[in-house]
Amino acid sequence: MASRVIEIGDPESGSSAKVLVSLGFNCFSWRPVLADGPREMLWAHPAFAGGGERPSGSGIPLLFPFPGRIGGAKFSFGGRQFQLEPADAFGNAIHGFVYTRPWRVIEQTAARVVGEFQASVDDPSVLARWPSDFRIRVAYEVRGRELVSDVRYENTGDGPLPCGFGTHAYFHLPLAEGSDAEATLVRVPTSAVWEARDMLPTGRTLPVPDELDLASGGPLAGRKFDTYFTRLAADGDGQVRTSLTEPRTGRTVTQSFAATFPHCVVYTPPHREAICLEPYSCIADSFRLEDAGVATGREVLAPGEARETRILIVVSG
Repeated sequence: MASRVIEIGDPESGSSAKVLVSLGFNCFSWRPVLADGPREMLWAHPAFAGGGERPSGSGIPLLFPFPGRIGGAKFSFGGRQFQLEPADAFGNAIHGFVYTRPWRVIEQTAARVVGEFQASVDDPSVLARWPSDFRIRVAYEVRGRELVSDVRYENTGDGPLPCGFGTHAYFHLPLAEGSDAEATLVRVPTSAVWEARDMLPTGRTLPVPDELDLASGGPLAGRKFDTYFTRLAADGDGQVRTSLTEPRTGRTVTQSFAATFPHCVVYTPPHREAICLEPYSCIADSFRLEDAGVATGREVLAPGEARETRILIVVSG
């Protein structure tokens, strides 16, 4: 399928964004206009817009109906067995179905674009891999120095829909020209991590070790992360805020989301040109953990039931 990119922009501020509709409705470029001019705040492989690069490795992959991995690429639900698509070195499924598939644009203005994916409409083969049909709709809007994403997902099938949602934004480092990426201050308001084995949570949560502490907003400083953080602390307005700050200029990128996202994965790709801060509504491998009596945040929507949420990214300085 030919690559399809849509660009949106705020005429008043000059800020812009690009969305790869043909591969997961991925917003892979966001260039807010700052005091020193427009600056790219998201990282993407130079060839990503052509559709030939790893779908989960650039921009903002949208993760639904499950974020993270499912062990062995299989699970049971409601007395049925489901086989998924193995997608990592351990044979696990990862990040759902919608980030690898084409979406449809259902609405577009200068500053806003709305995309939709429904399993039965856009890839009926998914129906054999998941307990119910589903639809997800995402609206991206550029508003000054803000990138707004409004998300709605719903059960469009006849049976229960187990699901979780997450995003996987690659924030471009450094945040300012001439700065040191490793000096970036990273803040995630968390007090616990999920213990993991072979990239999957074991079901145990542990206090955050000192070397992984992000609650105080310490520097990246060469640290490597592929870590499931949990017990996120919301502010008084019910929003959780993660942030990146360039200490020389004070420039800060803040990502805010509802407390209905109780987990946040932090990932540093090998190239060190980005860091991922990934809000998850449920933790990885939720079927196995829920069967073992571990609460993961996973929801089960009845036919016709829907959820709506917003993730806001804003840059200051």
